[in-house]
Amino acid sequence: MKKVKIHFLGASGEVTGSKFYLETPEQNILVDCGMFQGLKELRNLNWTPLPIDVSKIDVVLLTHGHLDHTGYLPRLVKEGFKGSIVGTAPTLAITKIILLDSAKIHEEEAKKANDEEYSKHKPALPFYNVEEVERAIDLFKFEEKNIWISLSDNIKFRFNYNGHIIGATFIELDIFGKIFLFSGDIGRKEDFLLPPPERPKWADYLFIESTYGNKLHPDENVEQILVDLVNKTIRERGNLIIPSFAVERLQSLMYQLWKLYKKNRIPNIPIFVDSPMGNNVLSVFERFPEWHKLPMKEYHEMCDHITIISSYKDTWKTIDDPRPKIVIAGSGMVTGGRVLTYLKQLIDVVSTTVLLVGFMAEGTRGRQLLDGAHELKLFGKYYPVKAKIVHLESLSAHADQAELIDWMRNIKNVPEKVFLIHGEPTALDAFRVKIKDTFGWSVHIPKLHEVIEVVV
Repeated sequence: MKKVKIHFLGASGEVTGSKFYLETPEQNILVDCGMFQGLKELRNLNWTPLPIDVSKIDVVLLTHGHLDHTGYLPRLVKEGFKGSIVGTAPTLAITKIILLDSAKIHEEEAKKANDEEYSKHKPALPFYNVEEVERAIDLFKFEEKNIWISLSDNIKFRFNYNGHIIGATFIELDIFGKIFLFSGDIGRKEDFLLPPPERPKWADYLFIESTYGNKLHPDENVEQILVDLVNKTIRERGNLIIPSFAVERLQSLMYQLWKLYKKNRIPNIPIFVDSPMGNNVLSVFERFPEWHKLPMKEYHEMCDHITIISSYKDTWKTIDDPRPKIVIAGSGMVTGGRVLTYLKQLIDVVSTTVLLVGFMAEGTRGRQLLDGAHELKLFGKYYPVKAKIVHLESLSAHADQAELIDWMRNIKNVPEKVFLIHGEPTALDAFRVKIKDTFGWSVHIPKLHEVIEVVV
């Protein structure tokens, strides 16, 4: 009789900071290693050392490259981790881009806070720097999807394609014959850039995301909404600003706007993509064409049609450009990145439209705008919100409740336990009820830092 101890170190009772630590008789495994984002009390958790002996972790397995699944890796290495960080090749490529970009933003924000003296911390320090990221990158090791990889005599794992973003997977961990299934973030059945997710067949212990556990995505006519917003922007000689995640969402928006232009549904309005990280992610699409459905010919035509900004000097040129225009800029939840510079200059202009796309976590500026905030704090100062705020939820890269249930429906056995993770409290509870009503399975909503022991 063997025991596995499961530590819920993140995405437990909240959406961000995914980290799940499994202590087994043969290997100690961390599934995902994300940063907390959003509410200040969550962000503060990033600065607290993990309540485990990090030096005893043998391997980190990554479901995908998003910051809330990978952003703690440099700190993990700093705390003493020396094992391998394993993911699919595109996941590691995305993770490298995201971590390096994140480190530069942390360094820049700390410098700005110190120069302008608006931080309570003296001095303000970056969460991690580029050098610390490079130490983590040195531990990267890629594995193919759909192949069982042995970690020890009685433990193996397999990555399985999962939609959501390029490289994303769900992970099957076979521990002494029991399947511990980690869903990661599950993609949509219908996606502009990606094939639908594969579905698992067996799970003794299921760890499933619940981001939209209480919602169905609205049946929106995305094309028509984009056409109307572009026409409004031209008519009012304004700016359409789209805060966007650099991975997947940005490329999807570029593709949809380019297709609308090709179909003569929108005029030749200037489109600027201002996200250094997003530009780097485009190269990942080029390197891994088997992971998406964007034809390379169309990819190159799209990139030629859209102005891709690299230097911060060009950010200011774009802001000063008097023409009606579309700007897609990171970050998606308005927590940092170049979009803050645009909003600082344009959020108080009535001809500005801010299009929010997808999920906005609690405590982010994106959620504040969604909830009707009359002012926004940017770089230590408040700016009145006079821009029109629009939300497009159907472009989310996360499966909704019906899609999550459908993904689970393929599981042939009755899991011993289903753990609901990566969701806000209302979503978690609604999804718990839905799973019990649909399948009759035993469901548990773990709390942060809860430890559960199971026998395998």
